[in-house]
Amino acid sequence: MEKKELINFIFDWTKLFLMALAIVIPIRAFLFQPFVVSGASMDPNFHDADYLIIDELSYRLRDPERQEVIVFKYPNNPSYKYIKRIIGLPGEKVEVINGDVFITRKDDIIKLEESYLPESTIQGWTRNNNFSIELKDDEYFVMGDNRNNSSDSRVWGPVPRNNIVGKVFIKLSFFDFMSSLLSLKNNHVQN
Repeated sequence: MEKKELINFIFDWTKLFLMALAIVIPIRAFLFQPFVVSGASMDPNFHDADYLIIDELSYRLRDPERQEVIVFKYPNNPSYKYIKRIIGLPGEKVEVINGDVFITRKDDIIKLEESYLPESTIQGWTRNNNFSIELKDDEYFVMGDNRNNSSDSRVWGPVPRNNIVGKVFIKLSFFDFMSSLLSLKNNHVQN
C-alpha cells in the first residue's frame, strides 16, 4: 500500500468514526439510554438482568402518564436510578385500602384497575396495605409491580418531576433472548 493510499484509508476511517460519534452521542445523551434491571421489585413484568432502552424524549414533549413504567433518580440519593410504575399523578390523592388502590382527583374517586399485575399479586400483597398521600403539583407516586418486595413511594415518598429520566421503551429479557435462540434451531426451511 502506497503512502497516499494509506493516508486516504486512515482519513476515510477517521471520518467514518467521527460521523458515527456525531450520530451516536446525541442519541445516547438526549433520546435513548440503556439500563439493566437489578432486583425483583418489578416482578413479574421486569426481571433482574433485563436490559432496558429508556425513551428520554417523550417526557420533554408531554407529561408522564399513569401506569407507565419509568426510570428515575431515587429522591433520597439521585446517584441511584430506580424503575417503578406510575400510580398517582400530580395533584391527586392516592389511597391504598386493603390492597386496592384508589385515586382521588378533585371530587372524582376511581379504583385503579391494574391489569398488568397477576391476580396472585393483587390478592397477596400485604406490606403497607393501608396508605394515603396527597401529591403536590410536581410529584408522582410510584410503586413496584412486586408489591410485597418493593421499596417505593409508600416507603420513601413521591418522585419529583425533575427526577424522572424517561419511560421504558424496549425491554430485552435474557430468558426471552435465550428461548428465541433455542427455538431457532428447530425452525427449518425446506426447499
